[in-house]
Amino acid sequence: MRIAIVGRGRMGRAVAARAEARGHTVQALLGREDLAAGALPADRIAGADVAIEFTRPDAAAANVRQLVSLGIPTIVGTTGWEAQFPAVADLVRERGGALLYAANFSVGVALFLRAAAALAAGLAGREEFDGLIVDEHHAAKRDAPSGTALQLQRTARAADASRDYPITSIRAGAIPGSHALRYEGAWESLALTHAARSRDGFAAGAVAAAEWLPGRVGVFTFEQMLFGRDP
Repeated sequence: MRIAIVGRGRMGRAVAARAEARGHTVQALLGREDLAAGALPADRIAGADVAIEFTRPDAAAANVRQLVSLGIPTIVGTTGWEAQFPAVADLVRERGGALLYAANFSVGVALFLRAAAALAAGLAGREEFDGLIVDEHHAAKRDAPSGTALQLQRTARAADASRDYPITSIRAGAIPGSHALRYEGAWESLALTHAARSRDGFAAGAVAAAEWLPGRVGVFTFEQMLFGRDP
């Protein structure tokens, strides 16, 4: 399979390494310097079987629109552009394209979110606990809260409307990524945590999504790919 990777940062390079280890051809690995007037070089990505986009919040929507216009199924892992996502998703549907977006491509995080929903439902209405979310990432991460933290907050609120689940974001050092759903009471503390050890797990998930998406039409989530339907 020929894969075009948009984004030559740490995630893009990790995805490229994983794709090649899986026997795929990296048709292009594009960085900011490869863009002409903010547009992707169509001659380098045309004909790709699938594209994987890990760039910046201010670039993601335009990149996806161009990839869709070229008829390339697209995986997007960039976070922080959620306000523009509905319009982009409508374009994908209008063009009969294929898009899979995830704030996090870790299989562990997908299972973590399911467990978080069950925990929040079990503690719903128990006023003796305060519920909160802690989001920790490396100092260079651009968005705070992270997309995963916001998804965790939505998941918890959907299962337990009695709490707001405020998010505390920490950006320091080289932390790959850690999220915790915590409950603090007068006599006890409870926490559900996922911690990433490296970016390789995210890269593996993104490549698995790229192997799954071609041949499909519509807008999909990572959970649909893993479990067949949204949780």
